[in-house]
Amino acid sequence: MKTGVRPASQAWFLVTLGLSCLTLLALVFSLWELIEHRYFRDLNYVTIHYLYITRGIATALLTGIWAAWFVLRERRRREEELEQSYEYYRSILNHMPEAVALFDEAYQVVEWNEAAERLFGFDQQQALGRPLPNIPAGRWAELREILDRLKTDQKVLDYETERCTAQGQQIPVAASYSCIPPVANRPQFYVEVVQDIRPRLQMRDKLLELEKLTLMGQMAAGAAHHLNTPLTAMLLQVEILREQMREVGPIEELATIEQRIRFCQVFVQNLLQFGRRPRLQQKPIALDEVIEAVLTLFRPSLNLKRATLQSECEELGSSRILGDPNHLEAMFSALLSNAADAIPTGGRIHIRGHVQADRVAEINLDDNGPGIADLLWPRIFEPFFTTKPAGKGTGLGLAIAQNIVEEHNGTIQLQNRKEGGLRVTVRIPLLREGSTVSTLATEVHT
Repeated sequence: MKTGVRPASQAWFLVTLGLSCLTLLALVFSLWELIEHRYFRDLNYVTIHYLYITRGIATALLTGIWAAWFVLRERRRREEELEQSYEYYRSILNHMPEAVALFDEAYQVVEWNEAAERLFGFDQQQALGRPLPNIPAGRWAELREILDRLKTDQKVLDYETERCTAQGQQIPVAASYSCIPPVANRPQFYVEVVQDIRPRLQMRDKLLELEKLTLMGQMAAGAAHHLNTPLTAMLLQVEILREQMREVGPIEELATIEQRIRFCQVFVQNLLQFGRRPRLQQKPIALDEVIEAVLTLFRPSLNLKRATLQSECEELGSSRILGDPNHLEAMFSALLSNAADAIPTGGRIHIRGHVQADRVAEINLDDNGPGIADLLWPRIFEPFFTTKPAGKGTGLGLAIAQNIVEEHNGTIQLQNRKEGGLRVTVRIPLLREGSTVSTLATEVHT
């Protein structure tokens, strides 16, 4: 923007300087003529000649002093503007939550913001003027390939890779790259924006673990359904045989058969116990913080889809609930993941939270996807039921979300919106003032 304004600004400065100098010359010559006409009319030619020379020298000195002052003042103003612009640029750079590095074609660091210092442990003095210090030894070829892609105008966004810290620890990150073309005498620069994705990977692992546990629960329920009935029937048959053969005496084989059947029953019960999700670790938590943590994880993927994510959870304020933050994050992640898959490119997701009069937090998640067909409503919360293509979904998201909401003594409701898309409404009771964690936990479990 400034490169377009600079020539016009420079021309205006030169015009202003020239006009001011001409005005000064006209003023000096006019005053000199008045003084000469009033006081020096009767002088001889030689004296008048020296007066003219003196007038020329004085006028030149005065105009030079004026021009020098004018140029110095303008230069000082430009320097102050440049300094303010640099401070503003540094402030923006340092207030970015992501780690930002600006480097040239030789990988020499030109800029290194405070987020990069915190994430990697290299301060600005250690990084500036040196090759990128956060690139592991085995990742340089990968970086060169990424920069080659930039030269062909290919975008590189949210690229999952690894970077190293000052302590030598390699951490997973999502890196985005852009190229700043060379201008005039300035060389070509590259910008690397890095985000720590360890929380995102932890959330991903939690979702996978919950899906595995839910799958095991379904398998255990099926095993119990198919095995408990015949095992019970077999035990009954053993008792009948024992009664029929009481006169013969105790039969060791019947005892062995009964022992093995009961072993199978214990195995089925252990399988059921293994399939259950971990016990809730409930504590007072701020619901808006849980929602914001999940939104932070999904924003990069939604940006790649050019989707709009709008959040209006300020009404929740400092309202707190009794819940397990890990399970709640998994629940909201499942709902947001479904919405992200449903919306088209450039779609919209709107999350709004507020507190109802009966001390219940209500969160509405709206999207502009296709909604749910009428024939699918009876099976919408059924485990393993999905409308997604093979390999794209397990059909456990809504089932997991429903179970987690019910464990928090809440409700979940889905409905198609009149303007198109789907609305998911989650309601969870808030902590009552003066209640203790132990009493509320007892109430929730009962």
